[in-house]
Amino acid sequence: MKITFYAHASFRFEADGLAVVTDPYTPGPDASGFDPIEEPADLVIMSSATDDFHSDPSHVRGSPVVVNALTVSPDGTEVLGIPIHGFPAYESRSFDYQSEFGRDPDANALYRFTLGGLRVLHMGDLGNPVDPAQLAALRGTVDILLALTGEHATIALDDLDAAIAAIGPKAIIPMHYYSPRGVLKIEPVERFLDRLDPATVTHVGGSVLELTRETLQTGAPHVYVLEQSR
Repeated sequence: MKITFYAHASFRFEADGLAVVTDPYTPGPDASGFDPIEEPADLVIMSSATDDFHSDPSHVRGSPVVVNALTVSPDGTEVLGIPIHGFPAYESRSFDYQSEFGRDPDANALYRFTLGGLRVLHMGDLGNPVDPAQLAALRGTVDILLALTGEHATIALDDLDAAIAAIGPKAIIPMHYYSPRGVLKIEPVERFLDRLDPATVTHVGGSVLELTRETLQTGAPHVYVLEQSR
């Protein structure tokens, strides 16, 4: 599987002749601050349909099928032969998103999809500890975790640590952390990395990574740090 980090929570996954884009942001200086994706995809999966940082497929080229993970049940569905499972989540239990932004605080979901024989869990825009029932459902079912590491409006790092321990992914790719191109004042990825054994961290030195089932390690999950390319 070839993995490309665009920016924020948006990635491109390529395997089996298919391309999947996750959580595309609204580009431009008046929105996310990031450049457009402008690459084709077969499938776009979004953790929300109302969050400008996670739900704008307009700049993904081609004619991708677009799936809002909040409409997919934990029992799952299959799109283009790709199994997808949704896990509804709260962005925040305290902030009034309805009044401020016109959207519900729970209009957000974690989602897991399988491509190239690898199971990928995207944490969406979760702003609370992962629900214990969801942790139980996810335990042992995730190869690659796309982890929210910028704190503030998303999951606290202590709670992220607990989720990682409970789910047991083989690899972790940090996302949703500070970029000088972005407009959000969130934490840099180093805040997360400083909590880890340096031997478990690889700085890829670019925005592209290739992983296979054979390259995934057993034991403690390995962290691959990609650079945001948009």
